[in-house]
Amino acid sequence: MPRFKPVEKGMLLLPVDLAQQIVSGSFEHALCYLVDHELDLAELRGRFKNDEQGATAYDPAVLIKIVLLAYSRGIVGSRKIEAACRQNVLFMAVSGDSQPHFTTLAAFVSDLGEMAAKLFAQVLLVCDRQGLIGREMFAIEGVKLPSNASKARSGTRADFQHQAEKMERAARTMLAKHRDNDAAPVSERESLREAKQLERLQREAAQIREWLKANPEDRQGAKGAVRLSNRTDNESAKMATGKGVIQGYTGVAAVDEAHQVILDAQAHGTGSEQELLVPVVEATQAYRAPETVYTADAGYHSEAGLKQLAEAQVDAYIPDNGYRKRDPRYADQAKHKAKPDPLYDKRPKPDKPRLFKPEDFHFDAETKTCTCPAGKRLYGNGSNCTFNGFQAIKFQGAKQDCQPCALRHQCLRTPDKTPTRQVAFFLGQAPGHESQTDRMKTKIDSERGKAMITRRFATVEPVFANLRHNKRLDRFTLRGRTKVDGQWKLYCLTHNIEKLAHHGCGT
Repeated sequence: MPRFKPVEKGMLLLPVDLAQQIVSGSFEHALCYLVDHELDLAELRGRFKNDEQGATAYDPAVLIKIVLLAYSRGIVGSRKIEAACRQNVLFMAVSGDSQPHFTTLAAFVSDLGEMAAKLFAQVLLVCDRQGLIGREMFAIEGVKLPSNASKARSGTRADFQHQAEKMERAARTMLAKHRDNDAAPVSERESLREAKQLERLQREAAQIREWLKANPEDRQGAKGAVRLSNRTDNESAKMATGKGVIQGYTGVAAVDEAHQVILDAQAHGTGSEQELLVPVVEATQAYRAPETVYTADAGYHSEAGLKQLAEAQVDAYIPDNGYRKRDPRYADQAKHKAKPDPLYDKRPKPDKPRLFKPEDFHFDAETKTCTCPAGKRLYGNGSNCTFNGFQAIKFQGAKQDCQPCALRHQCLRTPDKTPTRQVAFFLGQAPGHESQTDRMKTKIDSERGKAMITRRFATVEPVFANLRHNKRLDRFTLRGRTKVDGQWKLYCLTHNIEKLAHHGCGT
């Protein structure tokens, strides 16, 4: 029988040189160099007041190293980070064999707040000094991620008022039932179950009443519309994504094309990307050059946003929702259509009668006459009108023709109130009324515009793939915009440190 060397599977005591574990050119080497030599941590260290009294504290430099190393390895939970500090030799080397409790790590990330933005800016200065920012094209992209908030606790004040009243009615019904059954024998188990249910209803109703008292008004959206509130995290938002409806935040980043360095990172409690375009452009102003071009996807397109960029003389390529229909490269996109918006109202709706549309009327462009589906001729009541920058001609039916017409209910939305039908036909763009959207369509449909869209994909998509897949960022673990924004910046900071490590920072 052959003989083999024994394999040891028990506990061993091995001498480990922690300094040898941090290899030059690696992420952890660049991380330690930046924290020890480049970052100003005076503000973080100034939070501690234990010079003469109190227990010793962990150096913020050590905690930053631990958290960023964990994020680079896809470890988010504070308990898992604590375990890594005890079991992983690399974490021991980076932290100097420190083993902070998970509550210490969680509190550090939660309380970092606006300091995360300062750390992000300091690392970005190092990237600029290393020549990693090209300033030729900045690509803007965002991702919607759930946060530590309950989707079931979203609604308007009216919704919460209805929930509280419903719970209070149920509690009163249970109390009345108890009074009626006092004389009847009830098992101890059944009595305990009903008592717990009653306590829960009263407690939740009281919590809703307290929240309504603390928040006397509904949240307002960008255009004055009511935005859903959330009793767990009122700064988060209910958003529709490709994987369903979530309660969370939108993380936005602006990426430089040269080396895919993230120039700005923001987290906002809104699913409307149109609101986020201008704040990101303003935040990257310090790194913008006269020849810098901004690119974004169709979600950031709006007439108001394009107008603000034009007034600021910012060159941008932001396509509209219909640009793919005009581009022959997307001719077969019909088979890849997205699913319906998960936020749409799924309740059955009554069928509405189809009304005649302008295409159902016969318009003769040469004689400028119009005939309705009933064969009656309409008279012109506006031959040189302008609607949203387009020239139009208007027609209206005569009362003697419209009021006795048998097709009246198919022609008018409110036939009992509206006497006659009006219809308008558009003749083209009005001179001097070209909108910013029209100008952007011309830019996007050009050869340079199509090339810029392709370059945007190649610039920003790998960055978000790194954050989402490699770093396993699938949700925010905090509540409140300031805290979530800080966590988003820490992840983007980790990405930038990787870029510095690849280019030999600290070697």
